[in-house]
Amino acid sequence: MLKASTSIYLLIVFSFLACDNTYIRLNNVQVIGSHNSYKIPIEKPLFNYLLSLDSTKAKALQYGHVSLVEQLNLGLRNLELDVFHDPLGGHFSNPKGLEIVKKMGSEPLKFDEDRKLKQPGLKMFHVQDIDFRSHHLLFKEGLEALKNWSEANPNHSPVFILINAKDQKVAGTREPLTFTKAALDSIDIEIKSVFSDKKLITPDLMRSDFETLEAAILTKGWPSLKTLKGRFLFVLDEKEDKINSYLEGHPSLKNRVLFVNSKEGNPEAAFRIVNNPVNDFDYIKDLVSKGYLVRTRADADTKEARTNSYEKFEKAKASGAQVISTDYYVPSTLFESQYKVIFEDGTYEKIKK
Repeated sequence: MLKASTSIYLLIVFSFLACDNTYIRLNNVQVIGSHNSYKIPIEKPLFNYLLSLDSTKAKALQYGHVSLVEQLNLGLRNLELDVFHDPLGGHFSNPKGLEIVKKMGSEPLKFDEDRKLKQPGLKMFHVQDIDFRSHHLLFKEGLEALKNWSEANPNHSPVFILINAKDQKVAGTREPLTFTKAALDSIDIEIKSVFSDKKLITPDLMRSDFETLEAAILTKGWPSLKTLKGRFLFVLDEKEDKINSYLEGHPSLKNRVLFVNSKEGNPEAAFRIVNNPVNDFDYIKDLVSKGYLVRTRADADTKEARTNSYEKFEKAKASGAQVISTDYYVPSTLFESQYKVIFEDGTYEKIKK
């Protein structure tokens, strides 16, 4: 039987180890982040017009965010960025929503005065023509804001960045350009033009000497938080067709920047996106127990904020999913609601027990 003094000593040691990032791996964290993180709310005249056409769809768009840097300063460690392919520039200039506001007898808020949408390269906003206001219209400009923040805060914990490659057609709006393999390559190119390898958590870094990324994750596991300070992990949040295009010529994501949402059992599987923690609670728990990183959502389409429902958030926390996305890390200012997603201690990041 251990003496009392020995027991106390061991308790102190174990407590120290539990708090030391040397012994805490990336998959031991749980962070809260934002959905469509760049988004500025739709201006009121345009929103009212959309509301008159389809109130349900319009209400689902009634949210917005403070700047990316402000979110990081609050403590959020997950962001989501939507990108549109525009290699020649100008494809999304002069969104129709501006003209709609004028036809309704109002003057639109100032928009793209520096004509950034005319520049070649990836653009960043939510829905062409109707939900086009963004803190950074240029993807690269958003990345530079993240890099500058990181350099000012070099010891920050890892930041998870989800990327949607958007080319969905929306009735009555400008048809977006398709995300071909070359278009997907441009995402890597723009990220690498801003971030050095030392600022990134890449599939190659995780794979090490293992034949596949999945084998490395399930056998060796994720590195410690201490070794990943100041880095960003990017994930392509897309379906199988785009994932396959991104994988072409890059088996198991060799020489790629982004992780992908591939189902377990595939050589590139490491990060899974499972958005409903209520319906898929057991599935998420199983993935987490095996060593995968998982992103899920606390709310969607403004529904939880309007009903003050925390069911999804509670399930998300209990599932062990490392990344929990919300539109409401602070309460809405667009409609009456007290709904706010934050951990019990008032932070947006914790170490899972």
